[in-house]
This record gives sequence, C-alpha cells and structure tokens, in this order.
Amino acid sequence: MKAQVFYTSLKLGKNENLLKKLERLVLVAGLETLDFKNKFVAIKIHFGEPGNLAYLRPNYARKIVDLIKRNDGRPFLTDCNTLYVGRRKNGLDHLEAAYENGYNPFQTGCHVIIGDGIKGLDVEEVPINLEYVEKAKIGKALYEADIIISMNHFKGHDLAGFGGALKNLGMGGAARAGKAEIHASGKPFVVEERCEACGQCRKRCAEEAISLSPKAKINHELCLGCGYCISYCPYDAIRTDWQESSANMNRKVAEYTYAILKDKPHFHISFVLDVSPNCDCNRLNDIPIVGDIGFLASFDPVALDQACLDLVNSKPLNPTYESKGKDHFKSLYPHTFGEAGLEHAEGIGLGTRKYRLVEL
Repeated sequence: MKAQVFYTSLKLGKNENLLKKLERLVLVAGLETLDFKNKFVAIKIHFGEPGNLAYLRPNYARKIVDLIKRNDGRPFLTDCNTLYVGRRKNGLDHLEAAYENGYNPFQTGCHVIIGDGIKGLDVEEVPINLEYVEKAKIGKALYEADIIISMNHFKGHDLAGFGGALKNLGMGGAARAGKAEIHASGKPFVVEERCEACGQCRKRCAEEAISLSPKAKINHELCLGCGYCISYCPYDAIRTDWQESSANMNRKVAEYTYAILKDKPHFHISFVLDVSPNCDCNRLNDIPIVGDIGFLASFDPVALDQACLDLVNSKPLNPTYESKGKDHFKSLYPHTFGEAGLEHAEGIGLGTRKYRLVEL
C-alpha cells in the first residue's frame, strides 16, 4: 500500500497567505482526525542554533498550536539538548536560544519544554530490542506526551546526508546520552585538559568504570557506553568519539524514531524551503541548494522523507555547488548514506517508502 503524502507549493492564490496554505494542507491531510481532547501534544521542532537563519519561522508553529487548541488539545513545543558544545547544550541556554529565535509563549501561544531537562538527564529508556538499539534513551517530555507532531525543516546534514522527519524525531528527540549512542561506534573518552577532577562522573557511573588518578579516566573494559557521564560532566570534559558510519547512524536514528512514536498517535509536517546544506544545529546556514519547494504533510514519516528527498532531487542544484550525480545531498557530502535510514525505517515497520503525492 502506498502512503498518502499531501503537498502544496508556496505559490499563493487569491486571498490566501502561506499560513492559510499550511492550515489547508494539514486539515486536508487529516490533522483534525486525531483525538486531541485533553491530550498533551508534543510538537517536536528545531529552535535553531543562534546565527543560523534557515530554521523554521515560529509563525508556522503558532498556526499548528492554534489548530490543536481549537480541538481542545494541550500543545507544547519541545526539543532535546545537544551533544556538541553550543548554545543548546543545557536546558537554560537552550531556552534562551529558543526565545531569541522567537520560540516563546507570546509568539507561539504555548510553552517551550526542553525534552530532556536542564542537564539532559530527564531520560526515559524505551525498550525496543531492534538491530542497533536495545533501549532508546529519549527525552522524558516526549515520552510523557500523548500525541507527537513533528514539524521538520528539510535540509542537508554533514553526517546524515539530509535531515527530515526521521532525523528531527530520532536524533532531536534523543536525550544527550541517546545522541552519544547514535553518533558513536565506540565509548566516551576524557579530554584531560578540560577535566577538573570534580568526581561527578565517577559518582554516577553504575559500572564503576571511572577513576580519578588525578584526572578522570574511563576503563573501556568496564564501560557499557551508555553516555550518561557526558551529561553529568559540568565541564564538557567527556566526549563521544563521533566515529559511527553515516549508514549506521541513520539506522540508529530510525530506531530512535520508532521508540519515540511507539504506541502513540502521530502526524508529520515538512517544510522544504531554505534548503540549507547545513543542519539548523550549525550556526551558519549558507546558500540554499535548491529553490523553495513547499509544504508537505503525512501520517507516515518514512513516505514523507522519501517524498521530500525526491522533490529536492527533481530540482536543479544551485550552480554554487558542484553536482556529482542525481542525489544532491550525496554531491555535497559523498561520505553520507541518508537512504540507509529510510531503508531501515521501512524494514522495522515505521512506514513505507512508497507514496502517492496528493497536490493541493
């Protein structure tokens, strides 16, 4: 069976603006068929690393918030803290970055909740027992939500190849320890010049794999690679190895998406505009690789990502970038294998890559 993916371009008709087009799209796609009444609704979105201007405008989020409230739902905007050291690595800095970029209750009509808390330790371990992940470590706010709505900015990514619904949920919804599991094929290590020998990591290591002599050291024979020490360290002295292959990283993202959506109603909206070569995590966004395409929506995140990928690759690549084949993202990042995540997501029953594009 083909999944339905609904699409509208950014071309405006008479007496209609982009927010009205977005509303019409999601209503035709079936958003209001979900039972929102008195339900906590997590709207998973990327607030944008300050400096990057390609992130989604908060006006779009406000439109979805208003529709959910109209149906008596209780929406909140959420994202989890980053693994890398930046403006969104902890809950307080993350909130400031979100507010700076317009994601605040006054602009969006709902609260912002950092999914894994102040230090990235508000975590729920979801047993899934799939090929790469046994227990997914996801932000507790996402776990406790009754309904998941993803609002995805479709763009490039230097490790994943591209980012859409799967990456927004699977990578973005992972707690810091979960992000370490997704990115790493090895185990955490200590940057000694940053270590202050405070002992916070040692006190909280369940496997007693960390010693102080005098700086922290991790015994990889005892370490399980859970990644929690990365979140506990107040000095950012414990790092992941960042050595996972692009294909396996994307497969883990698919499995984390499975964990987040497991047993929950969900709906997905993708914005194929300002298609930057860089993720919104990057403080720089650069020239879009193709022209703006439009809005898409579906109940199937796999079909949605496949449709977005196909639409981007059907457009001419911006001549600023060198084309090396039919896949524009592979042209930008030849070492990536983004479609591995789509193949794996289909294989674990998250959705289908076969779709019927319904244009409004």
